[in-house]
Amino acid sequence: MVAQSLTYIGGLRCELTHDPSKTKLITDAPIDNHGRGESFSPTDLVVSALAGCIVTTMAIAVEPEGVNLHGTTVYAEKHMSADAPRRIAKILIKLDFAKGIPPTYRSRLEHIARTCPVQRSIHPDIVVDLVFNYPD
Repeated sequence: MVAQSLTYIGGLRCELTHDPSKTKLITDAPIDNHGRGESFSPTDLVVSALAGCIVTTMAIAVEPEGVNLHGTTVYAEKHMSADAPRRIAKILIKLDFAKGIPPTYRSRLEHIARTCPVQRSIHPDIVVDLVFNYPD
């Protein structure tokens, strides 16, 4: 278990604290929902959590075997629903892998992306598109 706490600081902003490390993060409501859009929104954090979980889980699985993911980048895009209630309707994740990922590992990495803990926690009504780009 990892504890965290949240304080509403006004102006549609919250301060989150990761209790073990005392690291803080501010959330802000997006501009299109009455906020200033000056930081991650709560729904942005869902998308960031997915992207981070995908890469972290991949690294846990393959780095002990000598496959280096260092330099892999992820582009993440969130699409909100046009109808009520407001919710995440679609997430696009594009993974641009570092050079040198052996072809024999690619299907395994893609499976991990589709089954990481955050992916398994996302509501099935949310469309998640994953794009895998290997430079070699």
